[in-house]
Order: sequence, then C-alpha cells, then structure tokens
Amino acid sequence: MSRPLSLALYGLATGLLEPFAPAILRRRARRGKEAPARLAERLGRASLARPPGSLVWLHGVSVGETTSLLPLVFALRARRPDLALLVTSGTVTAAELLARRLPPGVIHQFAPVDGPRAVGRFLDHWRPALGVFVESELWPNLILGARRGGVRLALASARITEASARRWRGWPGAARTLLAAFDPILPQDTASAGRLESLGGACGPRLNLKRVGEALPADPEALRRLREIVNGRRVVVAASTHPGEETLVAEAFRQAVPDPAEKAILIVIPRHPERGADVATALGADRRSTGAAPAGPIHVADTLGELGLFFRLADVVVMGGGFVDGVGGHNPLEPARLGKPILTGPHVFNAQDLYAELEAEAAAIVAHDARDLARHIRGLLDNARIARRIGEAALDYAARQSAALDDALARLEHLLPA
Repeated sequence: MSRPLSLALYGLATGLLEPFAPAILRRRARRGKEAPARLAERLGRASLARPPGSLVWLHGVSVGETTSLLPLVFALRARRPDLALLVTSGTVTAAELLARRLPPGVIHQFAPVDGPRAVGRFLDHWRPALGVFVESELWPNLILGARRGGVRLALASARITEASARRWRGWPGAARTLLAAFDPILPQDTASAGRLESLGGACGPRLNLKRVGEALPADPEALRRLREIVNGRRVVVAASTHPGEETLVAEAFRQAVPDPAEKAILIVIPRHPERGADVATALGADRRSTGAAPAGPIHVADTLGELGLFFRLADVVVMGGGFVDGVGGHNPLEPARLGKPILTGPHVFNAQDLYAELEAEAAAIVAHDARDLARHIRGLLDNARIARRIGEAALDYAARQSAALDDALARLEHLLPA
C-alpha cells in the first residue's frame, strides 16, 4: 500500500523518536499511567507465547471501548473455539477490567506504542489473521503495518467526532489511506458515517457494539452485605463521573434530600478510580477502596469491576459524562440492562442516539443543571411506581438491542480465517 508524503514523514518521525519511548513510558508508569511490570508489551515485546493456529486480534483503547468488545469476544469464543483470541488495550484501567472479565484462554496484552519497531515486533510475534479495531483508533504504523503483513482489518462500531474529523481533513491523503485499510467500516451512527465518508471511508451498515451485552456481573455475597449496611436507605448512584460532576451531583442530592435524617444515600463512582481520594475530600465522603462501608450520606466507590454491584443496589442511577463539556456522556445500557431509571446531563454527544431513543420511550431523563437534577432525583425517590416503570422501559429497550451482535458477527464472518 503506497503512502502519501504525510504518512511517510510520520513513519520517519516516529522512528526517530522511538528510542525515547522507554524513558517516556517509565515516567508515565511513575504517574500511574502505565503498568510498570508490563512496559515491554508497550514496546511490542510479548509477555506470553503465541498459541498455535489462527489468531483474531481485537483492539480498544480505554474502558468504554474494551467493554464494548466483550460481547464480541464471548460470541467468537462460543462460535469459533478453534480460534485464538488476543485483546489489546491502551490504558491501565482497561487492562484491570479485562483481567476480571475476559473468558479463560483469551489473551490480553497492552497495545504497542505507534513506533515502527514496536509495531513490527508486535505483529511478527502475534501474526493475526484478522484485526478488529473499535471506535476511532487510527494509529498509522499499526494499521499500515498490519495490512502490509496481510492482516484483514475491520473498524467496528466506528465513531469520530466533528473535532477529530476536522483535524483529519487537514491531512486528506493520510485519512483516505488509513480508512482504505479497513474492510469493512461499520459506523456507530449516522453522524459518524457522514464524517468518515467525507474523509474517504467506504462505510457499511450501522453497528454500535455498546448496544449489546449482558448485565454487568456482581458478587451475590458482596451485594447481600451491602444491602445489610444500607439497611433500607434509598440509593442514588452517580456512575462514571468526571471532574466537575461530583460536586454538581452532590449538590443536587443535598437539594433533593435536605434532611440528613431521611433514609437516602448517594454513592459516587468516578470514571477513573485513581481520583477517589480527591473526590472523597471534595465531598467529605468515605471511600470503598480504604475498606470503609457506605455509612454516611455520601460514599465514594473508587474500586474497579463493581459497577454491577452498585447498579443492583441503586434506586436511581445518574450517568456521568453528560454534565460537563467535552466528555460526551457514557453508555446508559449498563444500568438499563438491570432495569434502573436513568438520569444524565445534556452533553451526551457520544451516545446521542441511545439517549434520544431512551427518552422517546420514557426510559431515561435528561437533567439540564443541578437544580433540574435535584428535582428529578426527588421525583423518582418520591414516586417508586414511576421509577419502576422508567426502569422497566429501559430494560425492555436494552433487551431489544441484542440483534446487533448477530449483525456484527455476520459482517465479520467472511473475514474470519477458515
């Protein structure tokens, strides 16, 4: 595949900078941004042997993308047990989540940095037959190196924001070349399809992997213990929150439940658990990671892999990411699969279609500010029947999305090794 000048220069520049990668990675590891014991993986040096036979490689960068891959991983494992499966991710949090949730036998590695030598080592070791990238991972050396090595590539559940599309329009030859490497491109939504096509991508049918999946797991014994501790208090869970949202949600909760004697509790779950100490300090709350039980009016659950536990405990779920600019909201189907009434903020451009459809079915509510959020929290706590109906509508909507997984597998069928 011939490269435009911009991509040739990118390859040259990353090759010249690659010797500095180990020092940069060590510095990131000191800040908690990398797993110190696994830095070699980021340089393309595998920590595990390659299993025999054909291998399918699935890649997503962070928690949202890798979580959306899980239904596809489980389905491929069930339908094609002859295939070896490799899942790569780019963040420490995603790796920790995958360690808990990947089925036995599925390999996880950190994705290599996008330097030519790191990418070459990674591809030479794993020799995938098919690579499935999720959402908007367009790393030139990785993509073009895979295609040169004969790897079939698919961009599934593809998403691109207007800001990203604008940047790529400044490099039209590079964008066109990278998108041409994928067969097929299955966009999440109409807006992403239009942007990808404007950059030269040939898009197929819509596919949003975040619409499919099973309910998040939970330890039954841990749930029983928490219910005993909560002791009949009504529970508001604020999930996947970002800086600026925790104080807004806490203020809304205090407005909704002004009487400290009222039996209610707010549980805040930061999107990035490492922020737990700062969030707890700001809210005057205790923290689950320190072993504290949710005794006070506000509790910070800064642990990994327990969203399913707290969603089951919730009477009302406030989804984060929608109350501040720039994040774009988070997947509402996780609480919907457990039949919970959902509130979120107005800035949900990353999940606009999902929230619009849920709103149309009275299965979710958008609150525009803290005062509006307080009003809706109070209303749902006061009207259990209405809250239950909203949760049931959300559960029904989530159940109808499962057809997307069969469609995804059908679209990938011809790319799978025989």
